[in-house]
Amino acid sequence: MSVTASHKVELDRVVVRFAGDSGDGMQLTGSQFTYTSALLGNDIATLPDFPAEIRAPQGTVEGVSGFQVQIGAVDVHTPGDEADVLVAMNPAALRSNLKWLRPGGQLIVDLDDFESRNLKRAGYAADPLEDGSLEGYRVTRAPITSLTKEALKGVGLGTKDIVRCKNMFALGVVYWLFNRDPAKTLAFIADKFRKDPALVEANTKALQAGYHYAETVEALPSSYHIAPARIAPGSYRHIAGNQATAWGLLAAAERLGSELFYASYPITPASDILHELSRHRGMGVLTFQAEDEIAAVCAAIGASFAGTLAVTASSGPGIALKGEGMGLAVMAELPLVIVDVQRAGPSTGLPTKTEQADFNIALHGRNGESPVIVLAASSPAQCFEAAYTAAKLAIEHMTPVILLTDGYLANGTEPWRLPDVDAMPDIRRPTPPADTAVPFQPYLRDPDTLARFWATPGTPGLEHRIGGLEKEDVAGDISYDPANHQKMVNLRAEKVARVAEHIPEQDIRCEQSGKVLVVGWGGTYGALLTAVTELEVAGESVGLAHFHHLNPLPSNTEAVLSRFEHILVCELNSGQFARHLRSLFPGHDIRQFNKIQGLPFRVNEVKEKIMGLCHG
Repeated sequence: MSVTASHKVELDRVVVRFAGDSGDGMQLTGSQFTYTSALLGNDIATLPDFPAEIRAPQGTVEGVSGFQVQIGAVDVHTPGDEADVLVAMNPAALRSNLKWLRPGGQLIVDLDDFESRNLKRAGYAADPLEDGSLEGYRVTRAPITSLTKEALKGVGLGTKDIVRCKNMFALGVVYWLFNRDPAKTLAFIADKFRKDPALVEANTKALQAGYHYAETVEALPSSYHIAPARIAPGSYRHIAGNQATAWGLLAAAERLGSELFYASYPITPASDILHELSRHRGMGVLTFQAEDEIAAVCAAIGASFAGTLAVTASSGPGIALKGEGMGLAVMAELPLVIVDVQRAGPSTGLPTKTEQADFNIALHGRNGESPVIVLAASSPAQCFEAAYTAAKLAIEHMTPVILLTDGYLANGTEPWRLPDVDAMPDIRRPTPPADTAVPFQPYLRDPDTLARFWATPGTPGLEHRIGGLEKEDVAGDISYDPANHQKMVNLRAEKVARVAEHIPEQDIRCEQSGKVLVVGWGGTYGALLTAVTELEVAGESVGLAHFHHLNPLPSNTEAVLSRFEHILVCELNSGQFARHLRSLFPGHDIRQFNKIQGLPFRVNEVKEKIMGLCHG
């Protein structure tokens, strides 16, 4: 297929948003457009937007599913503030997503769906296609459903199955609009439906029909071209955050020379880590779907005691249930990785929406004096490195590590450059001394890290006590001595504090000193980096310090804060990290910018807040 439009418009980046009923296949449509663009060399960032209900009433705003992607010939760090193109498959999709389309943007709607019954379900009093409310946009009224039915006559499918193919028709339209070759999606269709030739034929014909419709319809007189991005040479693949997290854990187990034991209870949006790891049994992975969150963390602790790299994962409500188990791992001083894929809370909250509100529970959410290492991933691809680092720190320091990701990172995708495996840092197992003539002392510590030995059960001469009761220093026997308890509490805290000596210093992007330092952590990285970079180019005195290590903080944190007049901490919560920084570093002008809407930051709103400090 080839584009035959009257002319092509060159763009350096574009944002496309697909929206429809939860059964309209918008996630698949968006994923295929993203995948094809990645193969063409564009940089990409995505934002899947799921409804919370498994099956909301059809045609309602509550049941709308969306997928937004930004593709570029330049570096792309966010899925975009506003869409340049919105594909709305029904009135509800239009009503809930029009606010994300920029003024003058291209709107493509399925005209067949804008009938009175569907307009009423979506909450429209009048037809927006007729009342003038869309005059600020370029609107293409495509009879997608009826054209799909016409194209698929004689394929041997019922009407319901034929209508389900209309997402491929819409994808064909967008492929033409952006000069994308549908060949890869045609191959995907042939493979996905290989057991049902009728479905292969139907989806293929629908995609081709949409492409040819766009090629001939006068409402789309131009197509757009986005050149490949200039990126560092290497092998890349398109990866989501949960998949990258799973692969980082696999890499850590391989480097350690250990099996990987992963225990979890299904919960949105963490479940895909379990799904991904369960595919790799041949690589020494044992996955366990537990009956509840408590069983999952306790099973992982048992695996850790047995000498295996042990991981459990959940989201906010499940992390709360795992608290007692994490305290047991702290007391037993066993390595354990806990992945918290944060979502909007409290309680069930907004289970399919993103948030950063679990910082406090990660830092303090256990009874007693129970410190753990806390890390945060910053992008879907960086989840790989973050997971690897979490496993390395847990093992080398013999303590639990909480890795914070979030729904935005978990479901979002971007290109990931495959790492040089040989260049990845080693993971040192704290193995007991080989001299069996000397009695084993399980709490004899490494003088540098204060980590105790990791002794495999059943090894002659390495017998020792384990459990949640306080241990005698060095010997490991149960102890109720007050002075010993004080000593052990202090040692466990100092062990975590000393991790600061083994992690990189905090870096600053853009200006190294000046008026405003933007501080962030986790999945806000893309929006904050884009905002700060654009303002620096415009001549503003602004830098970015984005933290991966949250507890302990990097050793130079106060020095970094001291370089700027104002500190602006941007978080998708009510200011949890900002309050933590104020408690540790009083005297600095630490301001907050907070958003708790289940949505990531928009670049423009961050820039506006920064400018208020730069010129306030």
